[in-house]
Amino acid sequence: MQRIAYSTLAVLAALALPARADSISDFYTGKTMDMIVGSLVGNDFDLRGRLLSRHMGRFIPGNPEMRARNMPGGGGVIALNYLVVRAPHDGTVLHMTFPNMSTVQATGQVGVQFDLRKFYFIGNTTNSPNILNIWHTSDVRTIEDAKKREVVLGANPGITGIYYARALNEMIGTKFRIVSGYPGGGQINLAMERGEVEGRASNTWASWKATKPDWVAEKKFHVLFQVGRERHPELKDIPLMTELATNQADRKLLEFLSDPIAIARAVVTTPDVPMERVTALRRAFDAMMKDPVFIEEANKMNLDLDWLSGEETQKISDAIVNAPPDIIERAKKIMDAQ
Repeated sequence: MQRIAYSTLAVLAALALPARADSISDFYTGKTMDMIVGSLVGNDFDLRGRLLSRHMGRFIPGNPEMRARNMPGGGGVIALNYLVVRAPHDGTVLHMTFPNMSTVQATGQVGVQFDLRKFYFIGNTTNSPNILNIWHTSDVRTIEDAKKREVVLGANPGITGIYYARALNEMIGTKFRIVSGYPGGGQINLAMERGEVEGRASNTWASWKATKPDWVAEKKFHVLFQVGRERHPELKDIPLMTELATNQADRKLLEFLSDPIAIARAVVTTPDVPMERVTALRRAFDAMMKDPVFIEEANKMNLDLDWLSGEETQKISDAIVNAPPDIIERAKKIMDAQ
């Protein structure tokens, strides 16, 4: 009798799986999904968002169409707030977040209406390090040079590079001065070429390779430091920002500011999405990241794909948001400084 009961349960379970798969397919069939990109057109976020929008629908049951929509502003806050306040919470809207959104939330920055712990992370496409770079015509070559005189850096409002510069000015005596009125990275690049600023406060190494491969090949800029959990293989001689700390307390703070780079190009969907749809989106992301056609196009675009699953990405983001209060308070002072 017990053997029969087990067999019956197994048959019922097997029958339930296709039913759940069919319900996901029924929901997404004929739908048009949005991939929200919180930046201007043409940078690494935009290129990745559009690449994903061209391929991910092939791996979601029901094969929905997907379109990329740019929603710049607020250093990424506007797009995430949109997902909370206005976007449908049904799994039809995805967003490629800026890496500093976890620290922005943790430190209670003005204007934040989101709680990333309530979002569902679908996956992360790269953990490429951020770098602070100086234009080749400048005589600043190393972090020690940046302690000797003022170094003017361009930045978008609210980006992580502003906080890196402030933290190092306080901790080790660098003399970075930030000009943060530029709407996008392209404008900062032009400002470097014109001599308006000497460098760019932050941009990922992957982004430089994708958007300015000629500058990388021709060594048009010098890298002072990189931000991440470990040195990138192509930047082995460039120090990590955490390695610049002179005491353990400073190192802990710099680790807090660096950890978001582990989820540098994470894709999320809104709160309240049914878990079976979240799972379908996560598995679609995983399958896409292994797909030869997708990988071939990414390679042609010089986009690296050192990816993480949604579950792994969620853990990293939650750990940042839930960081110890003393570290958050010190980070808040740096981020709120004028």
